[in-house]
Amino acid sequence: MSIFFSRATALAVVLLPCLATAAPLSLDTALELAARRSETARAARAGVLSATQAAQAAAQLPDPVLRVGIDNLPATGPDRFHTARESMTMQRIGISQEWLSADKRAARQAAADAAVGRERVQAQVAAAQVRLQTALAYLDAFYAGETLKLAALAEHHAREELEASRARLSSAAGSSQEMLAMAGARGAAQDDAADIRQQQSAARVALERWVGVPPDGLMPVGELPLPAEEAYVAGHATVAALQRDVDVARQAAAVTASNRKPNWTWELAYGQRSGYSDMVSVGVSIPLPVAPGERQDRDTAARLALVEKAEADLAEATRAAGAEYRALASDAERLQQRIERYRAGVIVPAGQRTAAATAAYRSNQASLAALFEARHAELEAQRKLLALQRDLARTRIQLAFRPLTAEVAP
Repeated sequence: MSIFFSRATALAVVLLPCLATAAPLSLDTALELAARRSETARAARAGVLSATQAAQAAAQLPDPVLRVGIDNLPATGPDRFHTARESMTMQRIGISQEWLSADKRAARQAAADAAVGRERVQAQVAAAQVRLQTALAYLDAFYAGETLKLAALAEHHAREELEASRARLSSAAGSSQEMLAMAGARGAAQDDAADIRQQQSAARVALERWVGVPPDGLMPVGELPLPAEEAYVAGHATVAALQRDVDVARQAAAVTASNRKPNWTWELAYGQRSGYSDMVSVGVSIPLPVAPGERQDRDTAARLALVEKAEADLAEATRAAGAEYRALASDAERLQQRIERYRAGVIVPAGQRTAAATAAYRSNQASLAALFEARHAELEAQRKLLALQRDLARTRIQLAFRPLTAEVAP
């Protein structure tokens, strides 16, 4: 019993990856796989880490400077280059420290924090872009598979009708023209199915580029929660990124404005003389801004101009995001209305026509060509409906996945 159990366990371990691969892939699983393997998102996270580490040192004082030297060393005469014969010669060691005010350090810390916030938004933008592209690739692969099902059904119908036309020809109930027409229709159906298989293969490759595994089957995309216009605009990738650019520009302007007050440097030195008293020196260096209106003030004005530029870019991006939302929402509403009208006005009559043609053909009241035409018209109508549904799904995915959400937090 234990040997049988061990063999069954080993077999299950071997087959488990195959069974997992064969399971249909859902959109949520595809998004999770894409988020895990995205190198773009990993690069963005590395940028956040870099900015965070840099922010840790933003408010620190500069490193102190060690100063070592010899003062008043004789250069001529009998005491030339001797350090112990002249009373003024002194071996000196000291240390100096540039001092930044608390306001300056606070401004630098705020600028570093703004840079961290910008990198975090960039990471969110990268993750949202990965989710959007993955969802669109998933949608293309799914609807390519659904279209292939209709093409395969059309190919099956064409093969059945060709066989029926051959049987009618052998019984003198049909004509050679009818059989040749069915043969041509079968060839066209086979070519159409082959073309769609190629499209499906390309769509699956595009999806595999994001998820990393070849999808054997795809589950339908369910209803997606759509944001309101205000939430869409506020979470739009471009708007969020430019908002952080504005914050960074403002803090950089504040740092530049603080440079109008120069940094003082303190210095302490100890001098040693041979045979004489040692000495201690204390000093402070104060830069003198002789023309702040031509230097510091112009630097500040340049930074403030960049703030104005960032604000203008943000305002323009906000308008564009609002227009984009309204266009997508309008497209979604229009496509939904078209689908409802198409179902009622085309799909239902096409199905009824096929049913009537089938009944008439079975009672020898309609030709095989009439039945084929009705079937073909119904399948073409279903393919157009599928194309409308795909367009609607793509529009809704853009509405749902373009804004930054909690799912893309770094």
